[in-house]
Amino acid sequence: MNREFLKELLNTPSVSGHEEYIQKKALDFGRGFAHAQLTDPSGNAVSVVNPEAKSRILLCGHIDEIGFQVTYIDESGRLRLMKDGGVAPKLYIGSPVQVCHRGERVPGVIATSSELLEKDKVKDTDLIVDIGANTREEAEKLVSVGDPVCADTEVRKLMNGLFTCRALDDKTGAFVVLEAAKLAAAKGAGMGIYAATTVGEETSGRGAYYAASRIKPDCCIAVDVTWASDAPGTDPGDTGEVKLSGGPVLCRATAVNKRMNALLEETASQLGIKVQFEVAAGHTGTDGDTVNRACEGVPMALVSIPLRYMHSSVEVGSWKDIEECIELLAGFIVRLSKELEKGFDFCPVRV
Repeated sequence: MNREFLKELLNTPSVSGHEEYIQKKALDFGRGFAHAQLTDPSGNAVSVVNPEAKSRILLCGHIDEIGFQVTYIDESGRLRLMKDGGVAPKLYIGSPVQVCHRGERVPGVIATSSELLEKDKVKDTDLIVDIGANTREEAEKLVSVGDPVCADTEVRKLMNGLFTCRALDDKTGAFVVLEAAKLAAAKGAGMGIYAATTVGEETSGRGAYYAASRIKPDCCIAVDVTWASDAPGTDPGDTGEVKLSGGPVLCRATAVNKRMNALLEETASQLGIKVQFEVAAGHTGTDGDTVNRACEGVPMALVSIPLRYMHSSVEVGSWKDIEECIELLAGFIVRLSKELEKGFDFCPVRV
């Protein structure tokens, strides 16, 4: 597992709709193991193992992150914002941010004031970015309307094998699908493996739809993050008990294919990997929902990475969980390759 590559992904801004620069890095990494690579008009990057194989599995890990876009530059050179994805604006007051302009990063801060701090509900339109400019003309030399903005954080090591940064949702998932495809290839998996770092999950789901519609896989595994119930203020009774360093999380949901889930559980048991469970009585809120409805319908399972403080700039994850997700996915793909040769059926009910 290449930790330095994940750190590079986490340190590369990729606000939803502005993923081009990080996708170049995903493709560079994929060249180390892929037999072919694909891109599409949505901005997806797909690294493929065994492209000639009849059976295909799509692995989706979205590489976009939440953030903002610049909507207006006022006469004093300060920037107004619109949220891009599920941002909680109040968390950004007084925080350092970076504006991404034509491949360059412009540092700034979200202005703070007593009036703003006293508001019960802070909206994205209340936030103002100060980049140090004195006039609109001065600011326009460095930034433009439409530029993406995200928190300015970097990976920091915590105790007990944990680490923090923004955008673990879901660059950890994008990292997992690439590493899992690489490991499955090394283990001799025979089926076609399409490791897609998808775009736009936080806003439109377009990347997953493009990927599934064009690749037409037999099945899909979405890899995303899920709420850890060991964070302050959480309740394991909501969707299940999930702890950091407790292992990969499988989703028992109405949208998830039961036969795939059963095979994932069996594979985890064979590999000695302890899994956790979450429950969703409807949509999972991931790329898996989009893929499920693509083509003529694609059987889908969800493997999640436990995460504390989701959709903030201080998300916390575990290296152990990430590594075990990679091992589980790779083992599952090897196992599924063999089962498909024996006539594995995704249908939970048979005639």
